[in-house]
Amino acid sequence: MRIVADENIPLLEPFFADIGEIRRVNGRQMTADDVRDADLLLVRSVTPVNEALLAGSRVRFVGTATIGTDHIDRVWLDGAGIRFSAAPGCNANSVVEYVVSTLSLYAERRGLTDWTDLSVGIVGAGNVGGRLGDTLTRLGFTVRLCDPPRAAREPDRAASFVALEDVLACDVVTLHTPLVRDGDHPTLKLLDAKALDGLHGGQLLINAGRGEVIDGEALGQRLAAPNPPLVALDVWEQEPRICPALVEQVWQATPHIAGYSLEGKVQGTEMIYQAACRFLGLPVRKQAGQFLPEPALSKLCFTGSADAPGALWTALRACYDPRQDDARLRRAMAGDTPDARGLAFDRLRKHYPVRREWSSVKIQLKGSSRALQDDFRALGFKLKT
Repeated sequence: MRIVADENIPLLEPFFADIGEIRRVNGRQMTADDVRDADLLLVRSVTPVNEALLAGSRVRFVGTATIGTDHIDRVWLDGAGIRFSAAPGCNANSVVEYVVSTLSLYAERRGLTDWTDLSVGIVGAGNVGGRLGDTLTRLGFTVRLCDPPRAAREPDRAASFVALEDVLACDVVTLHTPLVRDGDHPTLKLLDAKALDGLHGGQLLINAGRGEVIDGEALGQRLAAPNPPLVALDVWEQEPRICPALVEQVWQATPHIAGYSLEGKVQGTEMIYQAACRFLGLPVRKQAGQFLPEPALSKLCFTGSADAPGALWTALRACYDPRQDDARLRRAMAGDTPDARGLAFDRLRKHYPVRREWSSVKIQLKGSSRALQDDFRALGFKLKT
C-alpha cells in the first residue's frame, strides 16, 4: 500500500510505517502526478483536495491532519466514493493558549491589574471558540458568543448566543470561524469595511481562524485611519504570499502557527491514523502519548508572595510568548519579492520550534490562594501537590 503525505505532518513513520510505504511531498506543491498511484492521501490545510488532484488516481482514503476542511471538496470525494476524515479539535488547546497568551500581553499593554476586566467576544463557538469561551468564563471574564449556525441548530441554547454587533462591541474580539463562501451563514469577508469601521482604539481584534474572514484591504484602510483598533493576526489572505504592508500595520503578526503546539500536531496525526485504521479494518495500536518527548520546561514554582494575574502571566509566557513568533515573521518579510516572502513564510511553519502545551508543565504553589490554584487549573496546568 502506498501512502502520499504532506512532508510537514509529524510522526508519519511511527504511526503509518506499519500500514504502507510512505512518500513525503511538499503539501503546497502537491500535484496529480504525485498522488496517482497512492492508496491513502494525508494532507494539511495548504493542499486543495479536489477532482483536479485526484481524478484518475487510486486514492480511496483522504485524511487531513487539521480541524479545518475548507480545502477539501467533500461533495466530489463523496461522489467518487473516497472516504474522508479530518481531525476536529486536535489543536483546539493550542489555539486557546495562543489567544489567552495574546490577551495577557494586551492586558499588560493597557496597564490592567485585573485582566478579567476585559470583555471578550468570540465569533465561532465550535471546537476552538467553544473551548476558549469555557476557559475564559472559568477565569472570570465576561464572554459573549456569536455563532448563527449553532444558534439555528440549538434553539434551546439560543440565549447563549448574541448578534455579531454585540460581539464587536467587546474589548477583545477573536475570530474562530471556518471559511464559508456561500449558504445561509457565509463567513468570507465577514468583517468588511463597515464592521471594521465600528472598531476603535480601545479594542483588540484577533484572528486565529481563517484569513479571508477579514477583508484585508479594508483592514489596511482602517488601520491607516484615525483611532484604529489593535490587531493580532495569525492567519492571512493569500498565504503564503501575505501582504508585508499589513504585517507592518498590525500589533501582533504570526505565521499561521496558533495551533502549532507539539501536542496539537501529534493529535492531528493520531486522529487520521485512527480513521485510516478503521477504514482499512486494522487494529488501532498506537497513541500520541507514546511519542511525546519530555518537555524542556517541566515545573514552575511560585511562593505565597506571587499575585494573580502576575503569576499566571509569568507561567503563560514561560511556556509560550507570541512575541517571539511576531519577531520571526517581521524578519521574514524583508524579502524583495512576493515569492521570496512566501518561501520565508512557509519556512517558519516547516521549521517551527517545539512548543508544548500548558498541560505539560507542573505548577507548584507554596502558600498561594485558592483562587490562584483554581485559575491555574482553569488554564490546564497540572498542580504539583
